[in-house]
Amino acid sequence: MRVLNVHPQNPQDRLIAQAVAALSAGQLIAYPTDSGYALGWSLGSVANAERVRRMRRLDSRHPFTLSCAELREIGHFTKMSDSAFRLIKRLTPGPYTFLLPAASSVPKRLLAEKRRTIGVRVPDHPIALALVRALGEPLSTSTLLLPDEELIGLESYEMAERLEQKVDLFLDGGACGSEPTTVVDLCGDAPVVIRRGKGAVDWE
Repeated sequence: MRVLNVHPQNPQDRLIAQAVAALSAGQLIAYPTDSGYALGWSLGSVANAERVRRMRRLDSRHPFTLSCAELREIGHFTKMSDSAFRLIKRLTPGPYTFLLPAASSVPKRLLAEKRRTIGVRVPDHPIALALVRALGEPLSTSTLLLPDEELIGLESYEMAERLEQKVDLFLDGGACGSEPTTVVDLCGDAPVVIRRGKGAVDWE
């Protein structure tokens, strides 16, 4: 596993380019977000999606999330009502994951088994945003939680040590917290909070 020490506020272009090259080569990375470290891989990498399912012991129904650079990208992959659009616009970028009906153009490999919904987010972290912008498309992502490892409270270098045999590249951006995103289901007529996390729930 390689480790790149990336500046948390001003990510170095050359290091972000190395991370994009790794993703394009089919590698699995760990990177900082506004709600802790996450696992990331390219949209087309079915092998990495299965790798993450095995690593986290997830079943085929567990949805992964698309980390997007902006609201326009979310619109490309989902069907948004006017009210969903307004709420997402108000809360992004930020520590929220939104569940939305997937657009008909979204490949089945990006969806959880037997579901036509997809999770999307726009992270409020310079490294995460630089990564998806340089990649030129959303990043498939999953919260960095491991069934046999307690990662909360670890320094970033300690986390890198725990991931030595699990990922191909670790983007070390220092501490970024460990509270997960707030998950909001926007598939119905009104928002439903599935998980309360770092993002404030102030519209209820």
